[in-house]
Amino acid sequence: MQPREFHDGAKDGLDALEPLDPDKVRSFSDLLVAMRKTAFGARRLGEAFEVSWTMISDPDCFVVLTLSGAMTIAKMGKVISSMIDQGMVQAVVSTGALIAHGLSESVGKIHYRHDPSMRDEELFQKGYNRVYDTLEMEANLNYVEHVVSQTLKRIPPDQTLSSEMLTRELGKTLVEEHEGTGILKSAYLKGVPVYIPAFTDSEMGLDVGTWAMGRNIDRARSQGRPQGDLGVLRALHQTQPSYNPYLDLNSYTDHLLRATRLGIFTIGGGVPRNWAQQVAPYVEIGNARLGLNVKPPRFQYGVRICPEPDYWGGLSGCTYQEGISWGKFVPPEEGGRFAEVLSDATVVWPLLMMGLLERLRAKNQAS
Repeated sequence: MQPREFHDGAKDGLDALEPLDPDKVRSFSDLLVAMRKTAFGARRLGEAFEVSWTMISDPDCFVVLTLSGAMTIAKMGKVISSMIDQGMVQAVVSTGALIAHGLSESVGKIHYRHDPSMRDEELFQKGYNRVYDTLEMEANLNYVEHVVSQTLKRIPPDQTLSSEMLTRELGKTLVEEHEGTGILKSAYLKGVPVYIPAFTDSEMGLDVGTWAMGRNIDRARSQGRPQGDLGVLRALHQTQPSYNPYLDLNSYTDHLLRATRLGIFTIGGGVPRNWAQQVAPYVEIGNARLGLNVKPPRFQYGVRICPEPDYWGGLSGCTYQEGISWGKFVPPEEGGRFAEVLSDATVVWPLLMMGLLERLRAKNQAS
């Protein structure tokens, strides 16, 4: 057995850690920079700050924000709006529920803290929908449905719908008819497309479905056809809103193909993350099967905030390193830079945003 060698880390070129000195911290950005020189979750967040800054300050980087989880019910809606307003992201891919609950907030409705003494049966009877420790009133969602239906009336009946089109039109409604901030309002004003891949898995998806069914029922009544439960069922079976999800996929793909560099900022995981990352495989499949020669767009930068570890095998916990095997990301040796924070986004995301906003303000003041 060979004797051990006692190396010096500095001579081997290792990065030295430093104690986090509260006396030297004067701002959020100071804190995040200092955390990068520590360990464990703190170092991960510090690294996420540096990667986030690199991609949002790169003028040639097209940044995609993917969102899942009840972030708007958790009151993170203005964090999302700020990212859009400040030009940090150029496209948003989200769950429908997150956008719907954000709409509730955008039109002036309120979410409430859940009182644990109220049983869920009681909440149902009183029209409260519980999301862990927070309540969304059913009356809020009914008003959101009103906003959605009023927006749909503005769209020609023969127009094929997509989530990008609907979210853009809803943003226009918010700008024209409602005061205050909102994700879709900010996206509309900044020209940022918002995609909802699993559109029917949301309150808005149900709103569009019932709106289409209502049109069929009204048509049946005008024609004197029998109503009642049987008539409603027939109307339901005949309800086929003209909705094409491939309009979203091809629109999003076009944005990525035009970009010089790509970055992705992911909250949670799920369908929004996977859908946003699948363009490179989509292009590669087209190349192989259709005889095309298009360069697959791969993400060079990535930041993920999600508590799920990779060993459960789900996409939410999948590492960027694993995604390289799918051709979705640029390998580190070719310039890829990635950071992953295994934490509740409501805890670390606001801290990260404050640091980024501080740097942006300092950069703007200096220029």
